[in-house]
Amino acid sequence: MQEFEVPALVVPTAAGNLGLLPSRNATVDPRGVGYSRRTAEGGWSPVTHAQFADEVERLAKGFMAAGIEPGDRVALLSRTRYEWTLVDFALLAAGAVVVPLYDGAPTDQIGWVLSDSGAVAAVVETAEHAAAVGQVRPDLDRLRDVWQIDSGGLEEIAAGADDVTDAELRSRTTLPDRDTLATVIYTSGTTGRPKGVELTHGNFLTLTENAVERLKDLVDVDDAATLLFLPLAHVFARFVQVVAVYSRVRLGHSPEPDQVLDDLGTFRPTFVLSVPRMLEQIYNRAQQQAVGDGRGTLFARAARVAEEWSRALDKPRGPSVRLKLQHAAMDRLVYRGLREALGGRLDYAMSGGAPLGERLGHVLRGMGLPVLEGYGLTETTASTTVNTPQLTRMGTVGQPLPGVAVRIAEDGEVQVRGAGVFRGYWDDEVATERTMTDDGWLRTGDMGRLDGHGFLKITGRKSELIVTSTGQNVSPAALEGQVRSHPLVSQVVVVGEGRPHLGALVTLDAPMLALWGDNHDRPGLTPDVAADDAEVREEIARAIGQANASPDATDQIRTFEVLREDLTAARGYLTPSGKVRRELVLHDFADEVERLYAQDANQVS
Repeated sequence: MQEFEVPALVVPTAAGNLGLLPSRNATVDPRGVGYSRRTAEGGWSPVTHAQFADEVERLAKGFMAAGIEPGDRVALLSRTRYEWTLVDFALLAAGAVVVPLYDGAPTDQIGWVLSDSGAVAAVVETAEHAAAVGQVRPDLDRLRDVWQIDSGGLEEIAAGADDVTDAELRSRTTLPDRDTLATVIYTSGTTGRPKGVELTHGNFLTLTENAVERLKDLVDVDDAATLLFLPLAHVFARFVQVVAVYSRVRLGHSPEPDQVLDDLGTFRPTFVLSVPRMLEQIYNRAQQQAVGDGRGTLFARAARVAEEWSRALDKPRGPSVRLKLQHAAMDRLVYRGLREALGGRLDYAMSGGAPLGERLGHVLRGMGLPVLEGYGLTETTASTTVNTPQLTRMGTVGQPLPGVAVRIAEDGEVQVRGAGVFRGYWDDEVATERTMTDDGWLRTGDMGRLDGHGFLKITGRKSELIVTSTGQNVSPAALEGQVRSHPLVSQVVVVGEGRPHLGALVTLDAPMLALWGDNHDRPGLTPDVAADDAEVREEIARAIGQANASPDATDQIRTFEVLREDLTAARGYLTPSGKVRRELVLHDFADEVERLYAQDANQVS
């Protein structure tokens, strides 16, 4: 059994809680700009630490005046915006337990989370959110209040602040210690009803303190800033929010997915949190735009030089003189423009949630945007391992953070112990006991391996392992990730359980398909039409062939089917965090799966 542990860099303590961070920052650096709020004109308005602390204090007092008691669960349903962070810290300061909900969560899931958590109140963003809560409210005996941000709900809460004294607020903010429950975050629900993950103040704070020591090159730099655009209902974004507030890194929010690239250019972050899919889209869009501008050959050459440069960095001799000259030329012609489009100050991107293709990781690093891949679960308060500027190994998710241990069980499952590991599932002792080993390690459900230096490589989900009729055991994640990196591809589901070979269901990325069509004299190309298009199928076959040839491929995809519609969260095929609900896909597309094994199936040469 492999095992690797990194000792904690910060002495453990029971003192402190998340609700005290805003007032601490206001004391240390009252005039420092801690936040930037988007304005109606598309700019950014500065908010100092003192101003934010004042807003948190008034809102916390307002929650207290409204009857929120220590330990009460309060739901928060909103996109990623300044008010999300404000409400989160105000509730924590008031001693409440925050229960995040994803924007776009289906009504039945909203009802389940509110009911299961016993929420006494909810803060929602829009009228649509309020209506969704209203539909399930008759079945929720404990739910007393629903406040809507867009209709002045926060102002309504804050109006009660004058009824609460400073001493009463201090008694609340100093009440929780690190063992106190801070939040209940519900899992994605890929295989059943979501379970509530109990995370304490200490889970976040202790992990943050150690992560900050390891990631000083990100957080301890002049005018460090990060822009959040992933859902704050997801533990990874929530953890980065805590890291930013703890480190006094300027924090911004971008709630509109279509606006993220513009916001990056104007906010000018020094590091961001992303997912592989978005990094793939940024690269693919730049590539297709270069093709449309007649610079496709130059971009392809620049990508090859970037990859060669990055790989050479990992060798003892480093890049050759010839490669240094080529890299400098490509930097002037291509890389610099791409970095400027992202704000011109972006030193690092942190990536998690799924594996990033090793080639793309090298290309982006060679272009001046190093991607630090990490790994974690909701049950581990996000990051357990991460690549750092000093300790990076491409194709892995890094070494354990300080205070965290990782081991590989006999069956290949990744198991974790340490600072971020949750205290259990909300009101579900059976599930908690099933998830923990007898000696106190968390079973992650992921398969992986550790190298001799403690770098972890995730190879797939234990529950998604495919056994073909020939007896081959295949984890589909690596193949799916490779195919998904192609500009035309949106989602991929590899199948083959009990079948003679692997097949793949592929969906198309509509915006990229339109751009690709324009570049190939096929304007107005849609996924419905493209599903039967010979040239599109050739592109997909080529992408699958490249995935089959990758070093991580333990078997090969032989046939594929292009679906006419995408797999989206709105249609129920993706969880709010972007994971495919595989069983539902296989059920609803059973006919398409059968066609993968017909004589006239699309073949991969």
